[in-house]
Amino acid sequence: MPGPNVELVRALMPDPGADLAELIRDEDRFAAALDAVVGMFDPAVESVPAWRGAGATYTGIDGFREMWLDWLEPWSSYHVQVDEMIELEDSVVVLVRDRGLRHGMNAEVELISGSLWTFNDGKVVRVEFYANREELREAVGLKDLR
Repeated sequence: MPGPNVELVRALMPDPGADLAELIRDEDRFAAALDAVVGMFDPAVESVPAWRGAGATYTGIDGFREMWLDWLEPWSSYHVQVDEMIELEDSVVVLVRDRGLRHGMNAEVELISGSLWTFNDGKVVRVEFYANREELREAVGLKDLR
């Protein structure tokens, strides 16, 4: 049976059919989605994107959205599919298979990657996004990530 942290992360994941680019860019839709989950985040949550290099961190819910806006800039559509969640002591590894369509392109791109969600007192305090599963595997010390 999944633990409370897995259930919390599952509640934060967009529906696989949802276009994350539309959701994040639309102020009203994002605000409505945020209202439903804001209590699950520590106010000073840190978001660490792989594409910005070591040391790049966005802070707070506004920073979380800003990080996603930066990432989604070249994408006209973006969908997230969760393959697996692995609960560790105070964190959850999320293995995803994202697909998106970049502006001006006709073919979708698939990205197989993941993230590490860290908790304190039942709230998300840090989310680290990795460019691929190998980097994530090394970061968390798991040898069997697919």
